[in-house]
Amino acid sequence: MSAEEKPVTRPPGRPAHGPSGGMAGMPVEKAQDFRGSIRRLTKLLRPEAGIVIAVLVIGAVAVTLSVIGPKILGEATTTIFTGFLTGEGIDFDKLHRILVGVAVIYVASSLLSYLQGYILNGVTQRTVYRLRERVETKINRLPLNYFDRHQRGDLLSRVTNDIDNVSQTLQQTLSQLFNSVLTVLGVLIMMVIIDWQLALVAIVSIPLTIGIVTMVAKRSQPKFIDQWKHTGTLNAQIEEGYTGHALVKVFGRQREVEATFAQKNEELYEASFGAQFISGIIMPSAMFVGNLVYVGIAVVGGLKVASGNLPLGDVQAFIQYSRQFQQPLSQLGSMANLLQSGVASAERVFELLDADDQTPGAAEPVTPDDFHGRLEFEDVNFRYKEDEPLIDHLSLTVEPGKTVAIVGPTGAGKTTLVNLVMRFYELDGGRILLDGVDTAHMTRDDLRSRTGMVLQDAWLFGGTIRDNIAYGRPSATEEEILDAARMAYVDRFVHSLPDGYDTVVDDDSGALSAGERQLITIARAFVARPSVLILDEATSSVDTRTELLVQHAMEQLRKDRTSFVIAHRLSTIRDADVILVMEAGAIVEQGTHAELLAAHGAYARLYEAQFAAPLDEVDTPIEPVHVPAAPVALDAAVVPDPSLPPHAGEDTA
Repeated sequence: MSAEEKPVTRPPGRPAHGPSGGMAGMPVEKAQDFRGSIRRLTKLLRPEAGIVIAVLVIGAVAVTLSVIGPKILGEATTTIFTGFLTGEGIDFDKLHRILVGVAVIYVASSLLSYLQGYILNGVTQRTVYRLRERVETKINRLPLNYFDRHQRGDLLSRVTNDIDNVSQTLQQTLSQLFNSVLTVLGVLIMMVIIDWQLALVAIVSIPLTIGIVTMVAKRSQPKFIDQWKHTGTLNAQIEEGYTGHALVKVFGRQREVEATFAQKNEELYEASFGAQFISGIIMPSAMFVGNLVYVGIAVVGGLKVASGNLPLGDVQAFIQYSRQFQQPLSQLGSMANLLQSGVASAERVFELLDADDQTPGAAEPVTPDDFHGRLEFEDVNFRYKEDEPLIDHLSLTVEPGKTVAIVGPTGAGKTTLVNLVMRFYELDGGRILLDGVDTAHMTRDDLRSRTGMVLQDAWLFGGTIRDNIAYGRPSATEEEILDAARMAYVDRFVHSLPDGYDTVVDDDSGALSAGERQLITIARAFVARPSVLILDEATSSVDTRTELLVQHAMEQLRKDRTSFVIAHRLSTIRDADVILVMEAGAIVEQGTHAELLAAHGAYARLYEAQFAAPLDEVDTPIEPVHVPAAPVALDAAVVPDPSLPPHAGEDTA
């Protein structure tokens, strides 16, 4: 769709910035369903269920070994202390066995933890890989009006930044969450076994820590939602500014762009600072509670050792356990911070995945027996917005091999008409038939494989010139690619490039002019060999001489094909079999060039405005101005330009 006919879908009162027409200042949404998003994230792991269970088992064994270690190490302390206390000396054989056993336990626990991390990394990356595949598939299923309503930069942020954040969240929380919970339970059991009274001192920290985490989480979650929303908005603004960098320079709007960036950057800073600051309270608060518990255990344990009610080694083990006990609690608090950020990103990704797909194709698709290119529009109705009619009750028949030119003022619905042929948008009423078959009953792939399209805005993919031409039909042979390049006059300039057809280009390539990029897209249409050809201002970016050459080539391309040509330069469509004049979504005139001029209607007015008006302006009397130079002959000013087509100046003679 050309820029001038693209529907305006931004919120009322909010201007679009930059050439991409993206929306600015989108409202920040609150979290939709935190628990529901957690459940959906968990469901993503279902294909890895067996491996996840194995990871959990490995983690359980590793945690069990690490929990047993301090108790056994405490026996070593008791052995040393008892030896000195009784005067019998240290039992080094027993001490050796204890230390070797502890070393084996800790080494085994570490190796299992490494193994758990390695396996879990594979689980996480495969899960995110599938998520990216789902997002990519979803994007290809979305209707075009979805992209009309959303900023391109924001969509890119969801596919990149938000998915990466989900990946980090899964990677850092899956194993830590399970291990932390197991560690808390295991350490608590060992504490109770050693001394239940000291265990009560440690247990006090659990509700305190949970209370802190819950209180902070409620306040930080909206901040994380804001953070990732503003990240997407800032990305959209940056993408918009870079895409339209040349226009920004031309109109001297650098300061406005910089001011907009500064505003969006400030909003992101405030949201990020608030999210990180509030959630950052969790860890020091949990550590403070842990230190209080540590002091309590040290005091009570010391009293028990002094009274002979508890061995010194058990107190040492208990102090170690108190540290082990507080560490996972602090980690759980820290993970609450990370989890909120990940869920905020996950909600943005799920919002994309939950968007409505384009209308599904027919359950039993139909394909025409033979493709000749006969198109019929039967009482077609379409509108972008329900309360704004665009095309109403349009009927038209185009015979095979005919060239139909569509002209009319900006916004008349010219590009919309051909977009409906391609089923980029669905009809609100009526039907379009291709060779007698309703296009709604055909698959989109089948329909579009028979259709070639050259847009007003040329687009090149990253790759060689040869690859870009072959994009129209990947099975094309080398000779077919070169023939298409010669017919589209790409061959005229490609040999001046350093690597010829192997020159690497993309849409922003500075090695090619706008006209040269357009010629490559025309060659792409040549090689596709379509039954229906659509040219939307296809020669608007080429010079006059090249345009004439391309028109001759297109005459060959249009043979035996139904062609739609959208043109603003009426000189390019004089030879069309039929010219449709559209105004406000309706066909107000149709006929050949000569017939429409003779009718002195809408087409004649357009033609006169384009060619005759400039000549009339020359003949219009103006106030004399004294110029100290030789006078110019008046007749010379009204001589028709030989480059104009016939009839261009007839009405002004």
